[in-house]
Amino acid sequence: MNQPPLPSYAPLAEVVRSGMREGVHYGAVIGLSADGEIAYARGPVHDPMFPRSSAKPFQALAVLRAGARLEGRSLAIAAGSHGGEEFHAAEAERILADAGLTADALRCPPAVPGAPTARRAFVAAGREPEPRYMNCSGKHAAMLAACVARGWSTEDYLDPEHPLQLMVREATEDMCGETVAHTAVDGCGAPQLAVTLTGLARGVQGMRLSPEGTHERAVVEAMSAHPEYVSGPERVDTDLMTRLPGLVSKIGADGVLVLNAPTGETVAVKISDGDAEERSRVLVGLTALDALGVGVGPVGDRLTTPVYGGGRRVGEVRAL
Repeated sequence: MNQPPLPSYAPLAEVVRSGMREGVHYGAVIGLSADGEIAYARGPVHDPMFPRSSAKPFQALAVLRAGARLEGRSLAIAAGSHGGEEFHAAEAERILADAGLTADALRCPPAVPGAPTARRAFVAAGREPEPRYMNCSGKHAAMLAACVARGWSTEDYLDPEHPLQLMVREATEDMCGETVAHTAVDGCGAPQLAVTLTGLARGVQGMRLSPEGTHERAVVEAMSAHPEYVSGPERVDTDLMTRLPGLVSKIGADGVLVLNAPTGETVAVKISDGDAEERSRVLVGLTALDALGVGVGPVGDRLTTPVYGGGRRVGEVRAL
């Protein structure tokens, strides 16, 4: 296929070390007001991008529409990227067991826990990677439960033409209000659908503003009510949602983040360098949320990221 031109990313955060700018994180950020208007925008917010795991709310919505009976923590982990704690693996297995399946049905890659403390304990015990510890195992378990509910095949549930994945595409386009621009393979093996940053923000906001009792509303309410199953200890999403009750936060790989306030304001961020250490997307997202009038005081410490030298703080990453 012909490659589109590279987006004109905007400078969003600077790295300052000992009083001198050392680097700049470029990207795009969109902020929607509570009534859906674009109230904050920097960079190419209308260009297609891969939302990665920030799209999991749409995948969880498709699972519900397909007939999977998930709620509470099981719905939260279906929309989450967990840290591989034992309670996460157990919840994924419970979803599978309720559908008459075992962890052998999972088609996500084997992995070790992502949360640092859990990973160290796992490795120290000499254990081998397993699919149930992969951060997407909750999503995969939910997809399999939906397939069982509809009588669809489970062996090929990751095929982009599988009925479930067609429902994911439909749910994504429905919520984002745009046509998927490209289909790729995500890190977990599931189809990854390209939409715009604006579409991502509109999609999550639309789920929040859906009527009580709808599948759309159920997903975001489960996420905010059970943040430990969306992410887990030592991880960004859980920290933000715990300290800002009612918030929905969903990190995506390669520099993506979507934040949705209980009053509807929504922010979506893409950092072009991938933000591997998650040192810029959170502060950029919170800065945008603050500009929309959402109080972020309880997580004000995350409006900058420390830069260390010689074991002490010598600078910071901060929004531009």
